[in-house]
Amino acid sequence: MSEITAKLNYYRMAPRKVRLIVDLVRGKNLQDSFAQLKFSPNKASSVIAKLLKSAFSNAKNNFKIKDPEKLFIKKITVDDGPTLKRYMPRARGSVSPIRKRTSHISVILSNHE
Repeated sequence: MSEITAKLNYYRMAPRKVRLIVDLVRGKNLQDSFAQLKFSPNKASSVIAKLLKSAFSNAKNNFKIKDPEKLFIKKITVDDGPTLKRYMPRARGSVSPIRKRTSHISVILSNHE
């Protein structure tokens, strides 16, 4: 039972938005996940598809697994990254804080054995 990992750190999108897409593919077969992400209109879906493709490449190169049918998403998590703090000028000389959030996405694939 081999575990294949891939990570994406400091992705500039709020973790809450990324988790909506991650919840669609958690626990699914790898090919089903690609099909699901292909038709999802969200911006994060293409990035998650890239990350899954990277994990599959890791499986091919490091573990000699050629068939994506044998792999499924064992664990996929989205954690908070550092927040960029910015300020927007407002009326009467005041300012409002703007928090630009980042995400750390990690994937663990496993085979069906």
